[in-house]
Amino acid sequence: MKTEDTTEDTENTEHAETAKSAKATHQAAQPEDDARARRHDLTAAALAALLVTAAILIGRYVQNRTGTLQVQWPPLLASWDPHLGPGTPAALTVAVLVIAYGPPLAARLPWRGLLAAAWATSTAWVFSMALIDGWYRGVERRLTTKHEYLRVIDRFDDIPATLRDFTNHIVIGEPGNWPAHVAGHPPGATLTFVWLDRIGLGGGAWAAIWCVVVGSSAVLAALITVRVLAGERLARRAAPFLVLAPAAVWAGVSADGYFAAVAAWSVALLALAATRRVRFPAVAAAGGGLLFGWTCYLSYGLGLMGAVLLAVLVLARTARPVVPFLLGALVVPVAFTLAGFNWWTAYHLLVERYYQGAGGVRPYAYWVWANLACAVLAAGLAAVAGVRRSASYAPGAVQALRTGALAPAQRLALLVLAALVALLAADLSGMSKAETERIWQPFLLWLLPAAALLPARTARYWLVASVVPALLINHLLWTGW
Repeated sequence: MKTEDTTEDTENTEHAETAKSAKATHQAAQPEDDARARRHDLTAAALAALLVTAAILIGRYVQNRTGTLQVQWPPLLASWDPHLGPGTPAALTVAVLVIAYGPPLAARLPWRGLLAAAWATSTAWVFSMALIDGWYRGVERRLTTKHEYLRVIDRFDDIPATLRDFTNHIVIGEPGNWPAHVAGHPPGATLTFVWLDRIGLGGGAWAAIWCVVVGSSAVLAALITVRVLAGERLARRAAPFLVLAPAAVWAGVSADGYFAAVAAWSVALLALAATRRVRFPAVAAAGGGLLFGWTCYLSYGLGLMGAVLLAVLVLARTARPVVPFLLGALVVPVAFTLAGFNWWTAYHLLVERYYQGAGGVRPYAYWVWANLACAVLAAGLAAVAGVRRSASYAPGAVQALRTGALAPAQRLALLVLAALVALLAADLSGMSKAETERIWQPFLLWLLPAAALLPARTARYWLVASVVPALLINHLLWTGW
């Protein structure tokens, strides 16, 4: 009898401790009451709107007085140009349909159906936004201007020789110096379009289609990552915000959308490997590493995506995929180095080139905070409110890391904050003064899922708050590059 009483007491104690732990986790995962949290969300959105307003007003004053901002409509690289286009009715239709039906459909569709619908709708959204500027100006010509990659396709007839000679044409003043975007990126970016040309998909139209279709697949990578790290419920709630990303204004059409997708799939494959949600985790990890290596040869600044990759490993509480990931990541650097291209030499020459041009004129004191205003416009107010919620989860999430008892919302919060750290590092570097609405797309992508932390019943309002400014920008301004 005494033994039975002791056993019963032990079971009661265990149940009490389990309940206490669950309660603590629940409290940590919901650090604010609903009413206060909603007020704080609105305050964060209002402050973000004030930041954008200040960047516009102060930017116009500085630009009119000194001309040093080197943009016509600060803080965006854009000019005033109210217009409509063939994409206008399509963009409005996509926006209305996703706002009206996106949240319930995302909750009910089979998972694979959701992924297919998200990719298709994201592609339609980006294309329709690009077509607001018309087919020729908004799509076909975008990647053929004097700054772009397609202007140098004929100089890559002998690819190995061009790679060996690549660094000799980065600095302004050298004979045959590269256009701005070619000089400003490792040769992987240009080689993408060289190879498209080689297989018969040459010209601005095919390059644009590649960037939009591949770039839109970043939505799938983000959804898969959120699902395996933070649960399917949050991934489904994030889907409409990823699909209607305000960054579509610049993703259609720019190579940075393509860069964002490559980086995103690197993260997704590592997440699948780390959580062992695939049959061959080591292969997935090596594939993620291979894509990360390619990412670093698409844009010099995307090594900062390492912060998001590290967050994946921390959340999965494993280092098992590190070795195959690193082996995969070495493939591209080794191949380029053997071909005669030195990444570090090219980067240092790029810094020199950057300060020879607008980067040497644009004032850091303005852009270090105005860049964030650009990020607000490209990510949207829903992402701003979601990032605020992520920050509120951070203390409890860090504490829960010790035990591994992280709630799904805490997991998503840490992933989002890792991307924010990468973005802030890029900002403080001074190598992204202006044009960050386009350049930072690989980082901004990972802020969008934070909107899943907002109350589900408010999703449509937050979608409207993010989409309307994007539509206004695309119809009132002619955005650069």
